Amino acid sequence: MLSFDPDDSRYLRELSAFVAIPSVSRDAESATMRAAAGWLAGQLEFAGGLVMVPASGHPFVRADWLDAPGAPTVLVYGHYDVQPTGDEAEWITPPFHPTVDGDIIRGRGTSDDKGPVYLVLKTAQAFMAQEGALPLNVKFLFEGEEEIGSPNLAAFVADHAAELAADLVISADGAMWRPTEPSVSLASKGLVSLDIVVEGASTDLHSGRYGGTVANPIHALAVILASLHTPDGAVAVDGFYDGIPPLSAERRHEIAEIPFSAGNYLAELGLTLGHGEPGYTTLERLWERPTLDVNGVRSGGKYTVIPHVAIAHISCRLVPGQDPDHVIDVITAHVEAVAAPGVRVTVRADEARVPAYTIAADHPAIRAATAALEAVYPGQHVLNARVPGTLPATAMFERLLGVKTLFFSFSTADEKLHAPNEFFRIRRLREGMRAWEQLWRLLAGTKEAS
Repeated sequence: MLSFDPDDSRYLRELSAFVAIPSVSRDAESATMRAAAGWLAGQLEFAGGLVMVPASGHPFVRADWLDAPGAPTVLVYGHYDVQPTGDEAEWITPPFHPTVDGDIIRGRGTSDDKGPVYLVLKTAQAFMAQEGALPLNVKFLFEGEEEIGSPNLAAFVADHAAELAADLVISADGAMWRPTEPSVSLASKGLVSLDIVVEGASTDLHSGRYGGTVANPIHALAVILASLHTPDGAVAVDGFYDGIPPLSAERRHEIAEIPFSAGNYLAELGLTLGHGEPGYTTLERLWERPTLDVNGVRSGGKYTVIPHVAIAHISCRLVPGQDPDHVIDVITAHVEAVAAPGVRVTVRADEARVPAYTIAADHPAIRAATAALEAVYPGQHVLNARVPGTLPATAMFERLLGVKTLFFSFSTADEKLHAPNEFFRIRRLREGMRAWEQLWRLLAGTKEAS
């Protein structure tokens, strides 16, 4: 069994240095992204850590330790880029000045995905320092564009498929469902996104001089958006639910057996009433059903104008059975069928189209991950959960490398990922390192598996 530091001071200091790099993939300067990639590569020096700069996009970080002949090979995936901070006034402490606050460390990227990636690095370094080797062959791939849909990852993996070949991908990205019990995820939802653009006059108009004489793009857009759902919360787009198998009575029973309070779930969000597709419980909607959400609307402002354009940003989380292209097609047909006199309506689908991902509950990687968590959390039931969000790399790895991906992250879903005041539980540092140790030993089939 590996020995880790007797206290967390070094771990917190190193993780803080990583988090302090403002690697916002949406708009950071290339030097900033290279600095984050370089920090990672430095931590992977034992495995020949290398920053690889593609022709376009942010750098990839690669490393290989392949000195375990006869043992399996795993590819560890994660990302070093982070979401924008949002309104910094909403942060308790500055987002890129990591702050220890009791039993948490707060800062953008602490939970998604720098903290979980850091655990892998420390586990590997502990193996090398104490045993001189890893128990299995490990390849590392960390990207800097996950938060913007990984636009260059597929091309990179396709170009380097031979050197990335592995028996299994293990993703440090993802999240356990909640902090009260360990969990292993068997699925993640797919994703498509699009803009609905409504255009009116050739320029913004004075609402006094022109009001009541021409169509207002915001009004037309509001009608279109309202048509996307029925009043009770179902998606009203014909064909949206095509291909989804019925939720079986057995699966519904499994979900009903999970300790879950819809009231507490809502109370944590400051709400008293839930909403969504009728006929399903809150947890069934969260794990098993697709969604169509309006993520933002841009137009006009608090001044007396009739704007010439109004834009809505739409995203859909998909479940197994849905075809991303078909979903885009039926939404486009629905929008085009809504009467909108006096304006021009265009649907602009984003290029990224990610299908839902699943891994079987009896897959050897799931069995190993469950056993690893049982060793770290003795006496606690390891829950088979679902990731309501999307990890685009999973389906891509299966398509290009022919292998499944195991989610093994020590982030939890309540740690304000993508929101102000993102944080990571400090206890997860030691728990995560110990679990990664156990997982690698179990996958390698060594005698020291517990």
